[in-house]
Amino acid sequence: MQQRPTVLIAGASGVIGQAAVEHFGSSGAWDVLALSRRVPDVAVRHEHIGVDLTDPTACAALGPRLAGVTHLVYAALYEKPGLYAGWLERDQMERNLLMLGNLMEPLLAHAPGLTHVSALQGTKAYGAHVHQIAVPARESAPRDPHANFYWLQEDYLREKRVGAGWALTIWRPQVVFGEAIGVAMNMIPVLGAYAAICRELGMPLAYPGRPGGVSEAVSADLVARALGWAAMAPTARDETFNLTNGDVFTFANVWPAIARAVGLEPAFGPPFSLVDFLMAHRDTWARIAAREGLREADLARLVGESHHYADLLFGVHAPADADRAPVLVSTIKLRQAGFADCEDTEAMFARLLARMGERRITPAFSAVAGAG
Repeated sequence: MQQRPTVLIAGASGVIGQAAVEHFGSSGAWDVLALSRRVPDVAVRHEHIGVDLTDPTACAALGPRLAGVTHLVYAALYEKPGLYAGWLERDQMERNLLMLGNLMEPLLAHAPGLTHVSALQGTKAYGAHVHQIAVPARESAPRDPHANFYWLQEDYLREKRVGAGWALTIWRPQVVFGEAIGVAMNMIPVLGAYAAICRELGMPLAYPGRPGGVSEAVSADLVARALGWAAMAPTARDETFNLTNGDVFTFANVWPAIARAVGLEPAFGPPFSLVDFLMAHRDTWARIAAREGLREADLARLVGESHHYADLLFGVHAPADADRAPVLVSTIKLRQAGFADCEDTEAMFARLLARMGERRITPAFSAVAGAG
């Protein structure tokens, strides 16, 4: 009888990692090892391994437990407090490389059946955080000449790949939205908490950002489905793929749909910082959480560093006269390889905000008819 495949998901409590545990674990076809310091917040069957990937001794001790692993999804990530300043700092890059190596070395030594590795990058691979990028950005473009831990990790993996029996798929998803809380880059808990506070204070849902900024989104669930496809697809072997929902949006244009999803009126005015707003209303959130029996009463723990990410994506701190150039990528290569799944971005916001209420992360919202 053929052995069931076993997927090791590193960074299992993060926005992509948690969705991947949910997807692989619910399929019935996989055994799932979820590796992270925090337990992923999922109800599907999996085995959790608690470990700090910056600790080489602890990682080396994992070796025997990794013997049956056939696939790796590497979604672990280290970000500094304040988030985006660290993107340009060498020690953060080196730490992310260290984490990958600390896991890969015992995995390669103890898992002879390893057949596939998926590694996550993003649009920072094209330099979106340091300069305007080509529209659309394509995987075939030469490597952008800026320092980035993506390149350090990719070079390491490609070196280990030489002569090995496993294949590598590199993913460059656009802005990812999912259900994980307390993480570095997931705006959904930020938007949910902001909406709950606005409702508590009798305020409309004021748009905090600047106009413009055409971009693309991708739901963590869709990323997880793509990871599942690539694990078995010959056309994904040793390839790099951009990944999006399939449509484009601006935050200002989807804001009315977001407001409808949380039962509030949208409002537009000068930009303001969600970091400042949320941290000024931590007591308001604690009061809401206590009254509603929510799972996390500490607003800072709920949003992690994601409120900084929200300010960045909303262009809050950009100069008033700055041109918010579009950040768009081509997904033609992925579609031609055989993965054509998609999701409507407005419907994604409504679905994920509803899930926040269903899971008692935020109060339940009464969506206005027509949301999504």
